[in-house]
Amino acid sequence: MAIVNKVNFQLQTDMDTCIKYQILTYCFFENILISNSDLKFLMELSKNNKIELTQFCNTLVDMEIFKSPQSARNAITKAEKKQLLTKNGINKKTISISKSINVQTNGLVLLDYKILGNESKES
Repeated sequence: MAIVNKVNFQLQTDMDTCIKYQILTYCFFENILISNSDLKFLMELSKNNKIELTQFCNTLVDMEIFKSPQSARNAITKAEKKQLLTKNGINKKTISISKSINVQTNGLVLLDYKILGNESKES
C-alpha cells in the first residue's frame, strides 16, 4: 500500500478572493498565463456575468484595473483567444466568463479540490 502525504488547508476568505482562486486554479491546470490585471478583470466579469462590452470596459477603467477602455478591450480580446470568456450577440457586444471555468459566485462557496500528485514512472 502506498503512503500518501495529505495536506489539509482550511481558510475562510471574502468572495473576491474565492473567485480569484477558482480562476487561478483553472488557469494553472490549463497552463494559461494571466497577469494580475487579467485576474482582476476576470473576477469582475464573473461577478457581472453577461455584461455589455463598452460598459464593462468603462467600469474597469473606473475601478483603475486598466488605464483606458482600449487597454481593457485588448485584455478582453486576449482572454477570448485563451478561451477564458465568450462574446455573444450582434457584433459580440455582450461578454461573459467561460462556462468551462465553472466559477461559483453566489451564496456560500466551499471549494473542495482533491489533487493527487504522484511521481512519474520512467521506463
